[in-house]
Amino acid sequence: MMFLFERDTWQEVYDSLSKNKLRSALTMVGVWWGILLLIGLLGSAKGLENSFNRLFGDFATNSVFVWAQSTSKPFKGFQEGRQVQLKISDAKKIEENVEGIEFVVPRNQSSALVVRNFLSGNFGVSGDYPLLDQVQKKKMIRGRFINQTDIDENRKVVVISEEIYKQIFEKDEEMIGEYILLNGMNFKVIGVFETGGNMGPSEDMHIPFTTFQQIYNMGENIGWMMITGKPEYDISQIEADSKLILRNLNRVHPDDTRAFGSFNLGKEFAKITGFLTGMQFLTWFVGIATLIAGVFAIGNILLITVKERTKEIGVRRALGATPYEIKRQIVVEAVSITLVAGLLGIITGGWILIALDSAFGQGAEAVIVNASVSIAVVFIALIILVVLGTLIGLIPAFKATSIKPIEALREE
Repeated sequence: MMFLFERDTWQEVYDSLSKNKLRSALTMVGVWWGILLLIGLLGSAKGLENSFNRLFGDFATNSVFVWAQSTSKPFKGFQEGRQVQLKISDAKKIEENVEGIEFVVPRNQSSALVVRNFLSGNFGVSGDYPLLDQVQKKKMIRGRFINQTDIDENRKVVVISEEIYKQIFEKDEEMIGEYILLNGMNFKVIGVFETGGNMGPSEDMHIPFTTFQQIYNMGENIGWMMITGKPEYDISQIEADSKLILRNLNRVHPDDTRAFGSFNLGKEFAKITGFLTGMQFLTWFVGIATLIAGVFAIGNILLITVKERTKEIGVRRALGATPYEIKRQIVVEAVSITLVAGLLGIITGGWILIALDSAFGQGAEAVIVNASVSIAVVFIALIILVVLGTLIGLIPAFKATSIKPIEALREE
């Protein structure tokens, strides 16, 4: 390996490549483009994954949302079109009887006029249990989320979004412990949460579930429920079992598919995860295929170069150069070309990812968030280049040593 540190080795590589600069540059284009595709597409896929994770990051992804609708079939004396109403007892029955359930979170939602001093606005208000913070984690900026004492004592406390804070409070004004009017009733602000990345219905405020029941006269009724399964259980099966129990409890026809609506977050999560995995596989396939094509181009060019250098090789052999030394020099040239082209591709790909992040990765609605590739991916790409460069360099190397010195010297 000491020959790699010799000046003559690299001087010869430089002389060989500089004899025809245009041809050498065009030879590198294939490898450069392959690495550029690999880095650019992998980075974009990672950016999409980051955007997706930010969107779903606050949620327990193995979850399903269930709500009541109207029936589509008559059953046990009830006419078609009956409006079904979910109750807290329904949520408890599901939690007790469906295998694999981790949490069942009943929820209510409405709207409220919020007034503070001379500022006001209409916002969504949700009645929730503290458990919500485990399945849909809130990023608290100040204060805290609802706790069990708030539920037990029916406290008039509220957790507001940063958007509400910006609209009804002055900049940098203290909000914790302050009171705001919700539909004419005083509520104490106990926390402010970040709104970026939230999914589902607009959730501007959270108040204790029991307080919501009282002020909106909900009784035991609930608007919808969030059902979270344990990681090892199939959320689609949990969804089917939960709806079956709800049909039985609410006297709905077993074949009525309209009575209960649902959104299976776990199923959608699996689809998007599968898409991202497929995209990464396709990226590797396209990138490596392009690299192989580029490296083969380098091999063909080196074959031409060997043909042009036949007399030079004959002279070196006549002066005592061994076949191994000739092969070694050709392989070094091949690896050098692939590495230089690869490094240029990595640098160019990095610039493209920076441009993508600047154009599409800023703000709450960013499509591609922090498009990047790991150092491990870069090293793997470089290792692939060295291996391919070495293998393709052996073809012209063996060609160079297959010519007898006396024949090479006669070459014109």
